[in-house]
Amino acid sequence: MIKANDPSRKSWIEIPADSDFSIQNLPFGIFSIGEGPKKVGVAIGDIVLDLSVLYDLGFLSLERYSHHHFEAEYLNDLMKLGKKVISQLRNEVSFLLSTDCDDLKLSTKHNILLHKQDAITMHMPVKVGDYTDFYSSEDHARNVGTMFRDPDNALLPNWKHIPVGYHGRSSSIIISGQEIHRPKGQMKPKDATEPNFGPCKLLDFELEMAFITFEGKPMGQSISTTEADDHIFGMLLFNDWSARDIQTWEYVPLGPFLAKNFASSVSPWIVTMDALEPFKVAGPLQDPKVFQYLEYNGNKNIDIKLEVAIKPEKAEETIVSKSNYQHMYWNYAQQLAHHTINGCNVNVGDMMASGTISGPTPESYGSMLELSWRGTKPIKMNDGTERKFISDYDTVVMRGYAEKEGIRVGFGEVSAKVLPAI
Repeated sequence: MIKANDPSRKSWIEIPADSDFSIQNLPFGIFSIGEGPKKVGVAIGDIVLDLSVLYDLGFLSLERYSHHHFEAEYLNDLMKLGKKVISQLRNEVSFLLSTDCDDLKLSTKHNILLHKQDAITMHMPVKVGDYTDFYSSEDHARNVGTMFRDPDNALLPNWKHIPVGYHGRSSSIIISGQEIHRPKGQMKPKDATEPNFGPCKLLDFELEMAFITFEGKPMGQSISTTEADDHIFGMLLFNDWSARDIQTWEYVPLGPFLAKNFASSVSPWIVTMDALEPFKVAGPLQDPKVFQYLEYNGNKNIDIKLEVAIKPEKAEETIVSKSNYQHMYWNYAQQLAHHTINGCNVNVGDMMASGTISGPTPESYGSMLELSWRGTKPIKMNDGTERKFISDYDTVVMRGYAEKEGIRVGFGEVSAKVLPAI
């Protein structure tokens, strides 16, 4: 069987030229129709293929799967089948949707098999058990270190030795489209002698990617950089909302807390690592030399073009950032290897975010903290207003896609509107 990534494969479904969801992509998500049950779907063009109906009609192996794998609240049960089975499923679906096969094309059940994306509701794709956020962009870390510490020693001594990270709050990870309220907390302005309490004044986004894990190894064992791809289901867009003024006051000595855990927004479609394989590129030279458990073979960075837009209420959006996931100093395989080197076990549905993705130029910075350089360089908006940070009723939209030789594999978008503090 021709593999799903084959660039020559075409679909009998009409796919817009600029669609993120080519037949070489086929991301997985959870959707519902009206008040109906949640189901597993695969996106292609403007269409969602209902895998529960596909299974019930006998198009998929009755021995390998069960109905509960495809009519489910989350993808977790399907993911428990492992990397090999998911890869086989994606190849099966690709074949059925391709011009190489007429079985699905000639079916009389298209009305229950295929649905327009604008006619369905998307939901959280996975039940997130544990969430970890990394800090793996050298440009971002250097920018922040320059702003808040000594520019000549912007990176802390450990930064180029370990993929720095922290454990976050999974309960407040939300699906694209869900509105958030401005958080409240304690803040201590630079010139104040005492802290104050109130709504955050310096609300920020952080442009990130996140990966979702399959089942890991038993507690006490580690996942190597070579094994990482076998333990990762796929990736999605991630907006790590941040309250900068709350963060500045609270982060010493134990790191992020209320400044981060009020909300994190994710895109609904998970793009598999198989689909991203053709877009892998070489990473940066890592100096000093890393420990052996962080060494890796081949290309582990991924060329994913990213952008962030801010849309004020009743106004057109303004693109404020254009970055790329390939800028990361520490790649996903090193992040997972480091996360488990002490024997920490990972489970199906764990989410691990990259950290802010900033590039080497000002337009590629992945947060308003950097783009406005701590508020000293306001960003001009298309409606004539300015932004230093995010205002109430702004909607922040992130998009991302990989493209090579005419094949586009994208993530759609993650968006969220900011409402005033309660």
